[in-house]
Amino acid sequence: MKNDQGLVKASDFPLALALLTRLPVHVSSFERGARAAWAYPLVGLVTGGLAGLGGLAALWVGLPTPLAALFALAILTVTTGAMHEDGLADTADGLWGGWDRARRLDIMKDSHIGSYGVIALVLSFSGRWAALWLLFEAGPGSALAGLLVAPMLSRATMPALMAALPHARDHGLSHSTGRPTVATAGLGLAIAAILGLFLLGWGIFGALFWAVILAMVMGRIAQAKIGGQTGDILGATQQITEIAVLFYLTT
Repeated sequence: MKNDQGLVKASDFPLALALLTRLPVHVSSFERGARAAWAYPLVGLVTGGLAGLGGLAALWVGLPTPLAALFALAILTVTTGAMHEDGLADTADGLWGGWDRARRLDIMKDSHIGSYGVIALVLSFSGRWAALWLLFEAGPGSALAGLLVAPMLSRATMPALMAALPHARDHGLSHSTGRPTVATAGLGLAIAAILGLFLLGWGIFGALFWAVILAMVMGRIAQAKIGGQTGDILGATQQITEIAVLFYLTT
């Protein structure tokens, strides 16, 4: 659309890729900010697709399913520069390591990682590895579907949380990106649901249910403990909802 205030622009997808990954994508401007958040699920489709292809390649060269799952998980992490994992660790340290709102926000801003953050990362990587292991054992098709749907749905919850909660601080990545409209967030969820329907059939609604429930829980916790959302909260939400979807797909 010619109007920069429009709901969708062709430049939104590369902007979302540049913001959420370490892939070599060049954008001339980040001015669209949160208006490009509808494309976040498409970023998950790209990173998950790369991870899925990597895992299938590992199987093709003869690696066992646990190592194929580990290889896919490594690609998921490397392509994003572990930014969501970093958000999960900071969130765990801040929300449970501080006694009041100001202290929690200070801890989340600190680059050092504490025991809560370490535990959260260990559980996150272990949980995703175990789930991917089971999906690869179920078959390449199951693994590829999981690696496409879970990253996609988990990134669809991020703009929804951005739209639902105010910024907890007046600076940082989330604040500079802005808040998307309900329409933008809704479009992202619709894209994830429609693409997921092609990949999973009616099973997408169960996956979507758990993603939304866990995102709502994260939103309530963030609102109660720090009064809103930050980039770390969004990263933690992505991780937790991705785990929830992967767990659902193994059942």
